[in-house]
Amino acid sequence: MNREYHKWFSHNLQRDMELLVFGHAGRAVIFFPTRMARFYDYENWGIIASLSTQIENGELQIFCVDSIDGESFYNDEVFPSARIDRHLQYEKYLLEEVLSLIYQKNDGDYIETAGCSMGAYHAINLAMKYPWLFKKTVGISGRYDLTDNIGDFRDLLNGFHNDEVYFNMPAQYIANLNDDRLLSAVRNMEIILAVGETDPFLTGNQHLSSLLWEKGVPNQFHTWESNAHRPHYWRKMAPMYI
Repeated sequence: MNREYHKWFSHNLQRDMELLVFGHAGRAVIFFPTRMARFYDYENWGIIASLSTQIENGELQIFCVDSIDGESFYNDEVFPSARIDRHLQYEKYLLEEVLSLIYQKNDGDYIETAGCSMGAYHAINLAMKYPWLFKKTVGISGRYDLTDNIGDFRDLLNGFHNDEVYFNMPAQYIANLNDDRLLSAVRNMEIILAVGETDPFLTGNQHLSSLLWEKGVPNQFHTWESNAHRPHYWRKMAPMYI
């Protein structure tokens, strides 16, 4: 299996950023890490190995990006507006720098986003905001409104709300999505949501799926036994959905 390590200074984030690429061809996948996790965790957890057949056959090329959640949504040392601003800088890094690398490494026209847990939020949010760039998006064990208080999971913006927050919470903005061009692009994407039947985010996943259907957006919704919010389950889910 082809494996590449890349590191460069991001002009959008003003810091070094790292990522791993697995594979040589096929559908390019931006694979977002879990909450506060790193770009190498999916490899360490055996999730990349679970995709090895597709990767080695040239069906998938996985780009495991890094996270800066500790500088954005989970940074309690700054005001919530600064957290969302930092997230938007991360978004620009993805759109301007990571996609540029993908265009260099992959000569296909099929790019998808995927992620588990917090990574699912990033995957779904990016694809919903820029659907003309992606053919598919996969959210596994995801949370799609970071301002909700759900059990032990707190509102990551501490009650703060502005337009930037609103337009980065899929469970909020999709309900009011009326732009025909944007909706058409969203409808052309393959959308997959998967979550455990006792996962605290189950209701949020059901809500997002319903919102999409109300907007005429087809999507697949899969429930798994138990909480299913662990690498043990993600190793099974990844080959099925990514």
